[in-house]
Amino acid sequence: MPPFYNTWLPFIYLYGVGGIFFVSGLIIIKKSGAYNPNVKRHRFWWKITILGFFYFMLIHAALILAALYL
Repeated sequence: MPPFYNTWLPFIYLYGVGGIFFVSGLIIIKKSGAYNPNVKRHRFWWKITILGFFYFMLIHAALILAALYL
């Protein structure tokens, strides 16, 4: 079994630090007025962006688990 720092630590770093940059980008987008929640297309792409982050995070976790246990 590979050690924690070779499997899960990079995952935590990638989505932890990357998540901080992702959220700060979303905050900048909101504060600049580029996102208008009253516009249906803006709401659609806002949800796609957030769900896409978690989608790739879940795929990455599933592939790590598959590599470890299959």
